[in-house]
Amino acid sequence: MRSPAVNQRPSGLTGSTGKAGAVRMRILGVDPGSQVTGYGVIDSDGRHYDLIEYAGIRTSPSLTFAERLLTISQRLEEVITRLTPQACAVEETFYALNGQSALKLGHVRGAILVCAARAGLEVFEYSALEIKSALVGYGRAEKHQVQEMVRVLLGLQKAPHPLDASDALAAAICHVNVASTRSRMVVK
Repeated sequence: MRSPAVNQRPSGLTGSTGKAGAVRMRILGVDPGSQVTGYGVIDSDGRHYDLIEYAGIRTSPSLTFAERLLTISQRLEEVITRLTPQACAVEETFYALNGQSALKLGHVRGAILVCAARAGLEVFEYSALEIKSALVGYGRAEKHQVQEMVRVLLGLQKAPHPLDASDALAAAICHVNVASTRSRMVVK
């Protein structure tokens, strides 16, 4: 099993509070895919985002589907153990025209959800429409628009690749935005 390319930015953040006592959260975003499952980990205080790591988990076409699910699950378990996120944001399955593809994607999502739940993470699910709205302000935005917004929000020089990892980072940023809004509503 070949390890995927991993992109990291040193964070230096170790505590749970940031500037002026703002609560920081570490979020694992996941974009399920049977060929490439993207993941991205960020830290945020609800206003600022710090990239920790992102990559695409590629599975070999020579593996059985069960072995692909196992590979995805094992890699995510390694990421969770090493980076200790507090929550997991997963993109929901879209309704594809191809039923077989949708079914496989559902199995991948199931493996991801079990992996996150087994690690004790709170799991949050967002539709592609919700993610695009949270990042770009328009639920029907193109993938390249979402990818560019991820680049801008994370202060990156280049857009994150593969696209699956960029989508995973978008899911994590979406969760931060939703959680921050909810927490401000509860305080008032």
